[in-house]
Amino acid sequence: MSSTCAHSHGDGPGLHGQALQAELAAAESRCVKLDQRLTDPRRRVLELLLEAGQPVKAYDLISTFGTDGAPAKPPTVYRALDFLERQGFAHRIESLNAYVACRRSQESHSAAFLICDCCGATREVEPMVVGGELDALAGQAGYVIRAVTVEAHGLCAACREQD
Repeated sequence: MSSTCAHSHGDGPGLHGQALQAELAAAESRCVKLDQRLTDPRRRVLELLLEAGQPVKAYDLISTFGTDGAPAKPPTVYRALDFLERQGFAHRIESLNAYVACRRSQESHSAAFLICDCCGATREVEPMVVGGELDALAGQAGYVIRAVTVEAHGLCAACREQD
């Protein structure tokens, strides 16, 4: 966040209780269908992302990984994040150097993030750049697009109202 804004709001906290357990069960089920394993470290990192409900830096995940208060070894968390990204359970937001859970049920999709530079609220939306012209341009250049991630920075409605 480049602003000195002190606003604190957004879409609220992440998932907890039954909603969290249902999301983790759905992830487990999807992994079984894909012949993948949602190992304990992968499940824990996904759980932390879902609980946060907003982008989280890897080092914050490392420090909160252990249920007994002990941090994880960095490779454990980075390997889990890599798996979660490949399976479509998480996205990396490059400009924030952070990760966010993806709750869409599709195996992979393009993603766009609206990021408030004031309060940090982040919302995932479906980008309109995929499908038509971008695919055609890529094809002309000999590329096949596998994924697109768009990051748009600005101010959320609440921050615009308070400024």
